[in-house]
Amino acid sequence: MDVEKVFHMNGGVGKTSYAKNSSLQKKASDKVKHIITQTVEELYIETKPKSIGIADLGCSSGPNTLSIIKDIFQTIQLTSHKIMHHSTEFRVYFNDLPTNDFNSIFKALPEFQKLLNQDRKNGFPSIFMGGYPGSFYGRLFPNSYLHFVHSSHSLHWLSRVPPAIYDEQKKSLNKGCVYICDKSPEVVSKAYSQQFQEDFSLFLRSRSEELVVGGKMVLTFLGRRGAEHVDRGNSFFWEILTRSFTILVSQLTYSAPLHNITQQFKMDMTEGEIEEEKLDSYDVHFYAPSREEIEDEVTKEGSLKLERLEMFEIDKKEQGRESYGTEVAKAVRAIQESMISNHFGENILDNLFENYAILVDEEIAKEDIKPITFVLVLRKI
Repeated sequence: MDVEKVFHMNGGVGKTSYAKNSSLQKKASDKVKHIITQTVEELYIETKPKSIGIADLGCSSGPNTLSIIKDIFQTIQLTSHKIMHHSTEFRVYFNDLPTNDFNSIFKALPEFQKLLNQDRKNGFPSIFMGGYPGSFYGRLFPNSYLHFVHSSHSLHWLSRVPPAIYDEQKKSLNKGCVYICDKSPEVVSKAYSQQFQEDFSLFLRSRSEELVVGGKMVLTFLGRRGAEHVDRGNSFFWEILTRSFTILVSQLTYSAPLHNITQQFKMDMTEGEIEEEKLDSYDVHFYAPSREEIEDEVTKEGSLKLERLEMFEIDKKEQGRESYGTEVAKAVRAIQESMISNHFGENILDNLFENYAILVDEEIAKEDIKPITFVLVLRKI
């Protein structure tokens, strides 16, 4: 599967859209907002640019991206008044894969620009905004073009499923799992780790060339606590997705053990909805790195200084009628639907994610699931 041609968050503003189902990502953004604004303020004071270039990489669609840009804009405005230096241009580039729903962003820009213009005082810079489609695993912008790069919940997505997890007949060596799991042979975890190293190294090298000296990045993405790939964190959500797929495999019958809540699950009991061979050939292009892996790649790249690296968890307190499992299921569907429907077809989606929500809530009732997120601040030296 060509990730660059297929993968995208669900567009539009419908009930399964990313715009309507990215509250977990919003919680993470809110958690690191002070780091973003502090970094932008320091950058502006240190560089005092006449024309400031800002890129949001992996911007997707929906309100989260514009909310972050507004925070950055207001921070620069306040800082410019504080130091009595006013830039003449404010350039913003929204980047994602070509399959992204850029139209949703473009439709919101005129009103958003009016909102920013209302805040302009004392000749604050002209504002230019636009889409910049393409993979961030490679060059996107000219040399020394950007002052600040922001990326949220994007860098845990690899450029591809690691090719080394397939044998000579192009069959997956990771049967029965969609990501690294207890049953995965060692070659699978090594392949995922190597693909992350290759991708993250290319990302850092590309951004280093595009940033001005002193330019900064704030990167937020999912990770893991230690050396073990399988834990009760981000990898566990993929284990639950594997179980949700398995429930829909055609060989299942009422006699199969389904965690003692068989009657709650949605499935066609006569012929099933997924062929086992089809499931065995589905693997995700995701990787949750450890702190050490991140630090190693930054050190190897050499031209970027890691100024800050923090790890945090998202608060699971329910803020509505929906359970945590339902919230997670909607978020995962908004992210994974394009890949799943391309491989299995669209008919399984409703049943798959109803089952997923049930399993997440059941697991949370047994023992907490603790996915962690990293936030990095890097400076071009």
